[in-house]
Amino acid sequence: MYARRRRAYFLLMGGCLFLFVSAWSFVRLWSVPAAVAMCVVAMVIPPVAAMAANRRGPDDRWWNDPSGDPKSDEWWDELDGKRRHED
Repeated sequence: MYARRRRAYFLLMGGCLFLFVSAWSFVRLWSVPAAVAMCVVAMVIPPVAAMAANRRGPDDRWWNDPSGDPKSDEWWDELDGKRRHED
């Protein structure tokens, strides 16, 4: 996993944990609806963190891009059924 995506993931998940723990540690003492709202926000963060961590960057190789190795590309194309290998 690339450093930028890993950092974004851990920041988002750290924020999620902070919201959840602080909501039920001390915010609930002043306002239960605010604590519930904080938990709802914390509930939305993990899927967003997963999307941020798995997002394709501009320098990332996509699954079907040619690798530059002709033998490997030919093998993958044959596996995918793009070109038939004729012996």
